[in-house]
Amino acid sequence: MTDLAFIGLGIMGAPMARNLVRAGFTVTGYDLDAAAVARLAEDGGKAAGSIADAIHGAEIVITMLPADPHVEAVVLGEGGVFETIKPGTLFIDFSTIKPETSQKVAEAGAHQGVRVLDAPVSGGEAGAVNAVLSIMAGGIRADFDAAKPVFDAVGKVAALVGPHGAGQVVKAANQLVVGGTYALVAEAIVLLEASGVDARAGLDVLAGGLAASRILELKRESMLARDFRPGFRIDLHHKDMGIVLDAARQAGVSLPFGHQVAALVQAARAQGLGDSDHSALLSVVERLSGREGN
Repeated sequence: MTDLAFIGLGIMGAPMARNLVRAGFTVTGYDLDAAAVARLAEDGGKAAGSIADAIHGAEIVITMLPADPHVEAVVLGEGGVFETIKPGTLFIDFSTIKPETSQKVAEAGAHQGVRVLDAPVSGGEAGAVNAVLSIMAGGIRADFDAAKPVFDAVGKVAALVGPHGAGQVVKAANQLVVGGTYALVAEAIVLLEASGVDARAGLDVLAGGLAASRILELKRESMLARDFRPGFRIDLHHKDMGIVLDAARQAGVSLPFGHQVAALVQAARAQGLGDSDHSALLSVVERLSGREGN
């Protein structure tokens, strides 16, 4: 058994922490939401009243936080992880943030003798609940190997993709592809329905051919039903598209379709869909075609 601290028990962090408990780890959790901490304790974890309490005695410290400001505050800020963490501890950040923020965290960790991995995940809430997340890690091989039991408990696929910050670049690429695929599936639905075609039958055919994708497999029924209950919210994808465009600027490359996808996601937020699933891009495409409510 290994003692873990898990900080950030939100829509992704809570099921991930629960799966680590089920895998046999001793998990002490902390979150600003006391109810989330209490639920972890009910699931067999331990409750902490502060970051320092959570990481006391932990061999591995994990964070799963919404965005860059939260990571900077919780990890690097006053009363944060790096004020208390001991040298030699393995620190894994599952948050999706800018590559340069992950690099900043890694540099701070190196000054304190802390081993650091950035390890953003893909798979949404369902992937977290079912422990089938895809994990893209940045760091060094020895630390990745040490983290393997953790990755195996929460995910299906894990890969070391490069140095510190590389995991975030791969996650940005993932969100670019996911957002673009949702946008194109949305356009396909609008085209099929406006043409008087059986959209369900049409998408079934697409899902069995070269156009097949995980999104078509898992989301075509809910999109046809206009069921946009959040598995991954538009607000979060908006944040991620900002990371995509920022990474493109840093790399000096042009992502013309990426800018269009970012604009569609922004339009969804402007239309009040921020708390809806990112498949709600269908609503944006419908409004562009004057077909909302059809």
